[in-house]
Amino acid sequence: MTKKTAPYGSWRSPITSDLIVSETIGLGSIALDGDDILWLETRPSEAGRNVIVRRSADGHVRDVTPAPFSARTRVHEYGGNPFVVADRVVYFANDTDQRLYRQAYGAQPQAITAAGPMRYADSIIDRKRGRLICVCEDHSAQGEPTNTLTALDLKGNDPLRVLASGNDFYASPCLSSDGQQLAWLAWNHPSMPWDGTELWAGSLTDDGTLIGARRIAGSDTESVFQPQWSPTGELYFVSDRSGWWNLYRWRSGRIEPLVEMEAEFGLPQWVFGMSTYGFVSPHRIVCAFNQHGLWQLAIIETTTCKLTRMNTRYSDIGGVRATAGSASFGAGSASEPVSVLTFDPESGRMEVLRRSSDVAIDTGYISPPEQLACPTKDGKTAHGIYYAPHNRDYAAPADMRPPLIVECHGGPTAAASTTLNLKRQYWTSRGFGVVSVNYAGSTGYGRAYRERLNGQWGIADVNDCLAAALHLIHQGKADGERVAISGGSAGGYTVLCALTFHDLFKAGASYYGISDLEALAHDTHKFESHYLDRLIGPYPQNRELYRQRSPIHFAERLSCPVIFFQGLEDRVVPPNQTERMVQALRRNGVPVAYLAFKGEQHGFRHAGNIKAALDAELYFYSRVFGFEPADPIAPIPIDNL
Repeated sequence: MTKKTAPYGSWRSPITSDLIVSETIGLGSIALDGDDILWLETRPSEAGRNVIVRRSADGHVRDVTPAPFSARTRVHEYGGNPFVVADRVVYFANDTDQRLYRQAYGAQPQAITAAGPMRYADSIIDRKRGRLICVCEDHSAQGEPTNTLTALDLKGNDPLRVLASGNDFYASPCLSSDGQQLAWLAWNHPSMPWDGTELWAGSLTDDGTLIGARRIAGSDTESVFQPQWSPTGELYFVSDRSGWWNLYRWRSGRIEPLVEMEAEFGLPQWVFGMSTYGFVSPHRIVCAFNQHGLWQLAIIETTTCKLTRMNTRYSDIGGVRATAGSASFGAGSASEPVSVLTFDPESGRMEVLRRSSDVAIDTGYISPPEQLACPTKDGKTAHGIYYAPHNRDYAAPADMRPPLIVECHGGPTAAASTTLNLKRQYWTSRGFGVVSVNYAGSTGYGRAYRERLNGQWGIADVNDCLAAALHLIHQGKADGERVAISGGSAGGYTVLCALTFHDLFKAGASYYGISDLEALAHDTHKFESHYLDRLIGPYPQNRELYRQRSPIHFAERLSCPVIFFQGLEDRVVPPNQTERMVQALRRNGVPVAYLAFKGEQHGFRHAGNIKAALDAELYFYSRVFGFEPADPIAPIPIDNL
């Protein structure tokens, strides 16, 4: 078939914003209840409502959570793991009132906690004593909320009972199979959970009192992830004490490594309930690990510590849950979106239960990922994933180079994924190149790589993004006059630093990005209130450094067009940060656009807003880079253009 010749950016694509928001959902929080498998679906078409969904043994898939309930906890603001299930009864936190509800399958939810200042997350069921054990966040007092490990009656009849307190944060409670032992994670300011956590364990008396609590592992410089008791009563966990998040176990009072590899079996715990392994028998584990930026599935025999890699087509695997004889997890690949799957470790058979998108896109419009490693100006290596412009129907003029979008992930401890992402393919199928940079601080390359960002936020991450862009420009894969940089949250901060303190990029898109580090130190929520102590330095001792790294104080240096997107209910990066930056650029005569969304928080969940942001970014680039999109797009106001 003869291709049409058209400038990059103006190619017509079947991957439209309407298609993305109408046919794509979020998937997560997998849970097992006997032969039933449950998961959480985030549905943009229902204003971002989180629905618990159950797949029963007969293969039927049904919603559990009736409208208008939405299963979401706001502990740490980011939440995660909002429900637990056992014996055909679900217990979940409801988004609007943050109360815990009890719901038998097919029945209406019944509140088991009072309305008020309490929030709950990471629940487990203590069957022996008829109660939930969970993380409780109390917002009743002035100042920072108080976090505890708390127990409450399954039917809400008894008052809350604090099991552990005194630390700034708690997570990951887990019970031994006999209900006699409880383990959990705790940490304190200024650590984030990927910096340093402590693993604790204690015994439970018949009346539920926690006694004999002792620290098993962890410190300010050791991050422990996902404690879990084996069926035989040994405590397993992931630790990065070697420089890599590897699996360990505690038995007979000693800690011993299960597998020692330059690979990551852990993740940065931004949300509750993350899981990378589970027991399918007393001496067999199904696990996922990240090596060189790609996830793999494996089976570990705990008696011999032998790890056997499983051949799968998936490059992103997480949320592993297991029961006797089978495991479930979320997975995606370069050609498949994130899906919920089951896995039979005996036969190796996998079954897809639910896809985040059922849209069948011709591969002629899909750009495959290419691993990228390039030198930085300080002699290190930056990692990333490159997607070339790709559309079976179009070619660009031979003398033209494509525009490039440099993607900055959030966190900044997150990592770029190779899983099929229709938002990314929205760009490549229209003639953009995209490079997703795993800059210094990203997960997947060991603790030392994460720590490269300590004291260097706004510098090392920016340098890695610059290196990736320059590498592609020098290879002739990008037009140096049409290079944009886009990112959200911490990635938005990288965007604004790159645009303010360097002149390589010709446009930028900031999604709820940080522009004022000092304001962030004052205004942000408890979970991140000391995050900058490591990334920048302790405040206020380093106040001048905070100012030097804050784009808002150097807005006069920013001379290229920027578009800003902001949720007006964002408590992580409050709207005033974005609005001050927009006002400064307007005053300085810099082309600037601003889209603010009512009802949105840190990340957009409503279909109409997701569509509006995606199309607005395309419209913005079309005006700045001088091309005409193939399809009509609602114009947005751009000041000073």
